[in-house]
Amino acid sequence: METVAARARVSRATVSRVVNGESSVRPEVRETVLRAIKELGYVPNAAARSLVTRSTNAVALVLSVPRQGGDRLTAAVVQYVTSVLEGAGKQITLMLADTAESHRRIVQHVEARLADGVVLLPPDRGDTLAERLSRTGVPVVLLGKPAIASLVPYVDVDNAGGAEAATEHLLAGGRRRVGMVCGPLELVAMQDRLAGHRAALRRAGRQPLLAPAELTRGSGAAATRQLLGDEPALDAVFAATDELALGALQAAREAGRRVPEDLAVVGFGDVDAASAVVPGLTTVRVPVADQALALARLLLSRLEGRHTESVVLPTRLVVRESS
Repeated sequence: METVAARARVSRATVSRVVNGESSVRPEVRETVLRAIKELGYVPNAAARSLVTRSTNAVALVLSVPRQGGDRLTAAVVQYVTSVLEGAGKQITLMLADTAESHRRIVQHVEARLADGVVLLPPDRGDTLAERLSRTGVPVVLLGKPAIASLVPYVDVDNAGGAEAATEHLLAGGRRRVGMVCGPLELVAMQDRLAGHRAALRRAGRQPLLAPAELTRGSGAAATRQLLGDEPALDAVFAATDELALGALQAAREAGRRVPEDLAVVGFGDVDAASAVVPGLTTVRVPVADQALALARLLLSRLEGRHTESVVLPTRLVVRESS
């Protein structure tokens, strides 16, 4: 900075004001300083600047380990959130939360003010990491509603409403015995989807028929075979994810059940395969891009010190041939 100041024949303080984008510098002086910076190849020291401004301009993107089968939503949101935050001039530090030791390191990283904010995708099962991060005083936002009531704002979709609409669609189509292939209930989204499914059945005076599954296609097929064995009159399946629904279609073919004539199938998520499979899969569409945009905006608002509320986005039923 001293060298730039000497080249531009201005004070070091003037160079600092130009580098930090202050408007108090006359245009001709600013142009002279910028020309000297370009000629000398000067790059501001981010670490030194952060000591003065108490801001790193960095955001920690903390990724909890996905369950078996991966998490396409999380992957897509990482891509969108990164794009939006980088567009706002933020630098992204990707951190993996897969062990107790990694949780400790992440908290230390944030406590040391090496990040101005944190995006947690998704919150860990017990939400302990989210709570520990929130106590650092650094703004934190979550993808997905946490299992434990928290002051940390989050972005989610209307999982219960989407499941309710899917089940009502099957009942409105004249299906008499509707089963559900349900994902792991330690996940809040699965709890909400099960609640929505049960609410629709209760209004129709029907009893639930459930089969648990992991978040894989093979597990979805096994759960559907269980439903068919438990209830031979089964004529519809609501699966808590599209991957589970694709497994249900596989099990139906193996059992000689025609879809949708003998067995209607509805999923949740609207992944690419939902429209490519034959028959096309009826599913609940999740607005992935809108979630990511809302998440990034939520964090930017918190970084600017504004009051923020959690965001729950609507879902939409997409009807295709499977129902």
